[in-house]
Amino acid sequence: MALSHGGRSSDTARAAPLLTAAVLLVIVFLFLPLAIMFRFSLNKFVPGQFMVEALVLENYQKFISDEFYRGVLYTTIRVALVSTILSLIFGFPLAYMIARARSARTKNIMILLVVIPLLMGNAVRTAGWMVLLGDRGVVNMLLQMVSLTTEPIKILYTETAVLIGIVAVLLPYMIITLYSIIEGIDRVYEEAASSLGARPSEVMRLVIVPMAMPGVYVGSAICFILAMNAYATPVLIGGPEFHMMGPKVYEQITKVSNWPFGSALAFVLTAVTAVLTILSSITVQRRYGRM
Repeated sequence: MALSHGGRSSDTARAAPLLTAAVLLVIVFLFLPLAIMFRFSLNKFVPGQFMVEALVLENYQKFISDEFYRGVLYTTIRVALVSTILSLIFGFPLAYMIARARSARTKNIMILLVVIPLLMGNAVRTAGWMVLLGDRGVVNMLLQMVSLTTEPIKILYTETAVLIGIVAVLLPYMIITLYSIIEGIDRVYEEAASSLGARPSEVMRLVIVPMAMPGVYVGSAICFILAMNAYATPVLIGGPEFHMMGPKVYEQITKVSNWPFGSALAFVLTAVTAVLTILSSITVQRRYGRM
């Protein structure tokens, strides 16, 4: 027993510097910028003076009282939720197909096809969607060729186009996260359920999905956070009349030079994202137990 305690003590001693370094990195690169941003949000904006040192809540009061910015936040949450759900619906079957591919070569090719879009910037992918979804784009040309429409359908610069673009960005993250979990689920559970008379849909619903819930939560959390903070897709595909929080933060800081209000918007966005992510985590853990 003494040797066992001594071994654990030495392991703890070796891990302490690494843990300390990790905590310092989180403080320096996450909490410190958040603290600075929150402090900026309490200042006053005076045109021509950048910002005036103060400790006021008028920037948050402006956000709460302004129906336009409340609507922007609601739109951001709605788009993030819908795009996350769609990414999960489309990503789960694809992740299952990759995890259950019969040959390693096929699996590697499928993983490569999923990862390749991540090698391109969001702006490049968004430009591609603009070509596809424009009034004279590929989608409208195909619809008219097969006589489904006689004139172009308005797709670009709508919320639908933004959802398409964001889901395209999120899918690789969802698929890779789910794949890593499903890959670890032994096939014996599926075979046992099938031998007891369960149909393939029942095996998926009663066996695979419950066992893959840790991946569902992690993938959904990642996708939701990325969607809440989307910038390039709403700006390029949504157009000037579609508003989300990310572009509004950028607009206030770079175009209006209103750092206090821009910081307040950024802090609200960060806080809402964190709260919704934590609440979803609590809900999942209560429903499916500790992960």
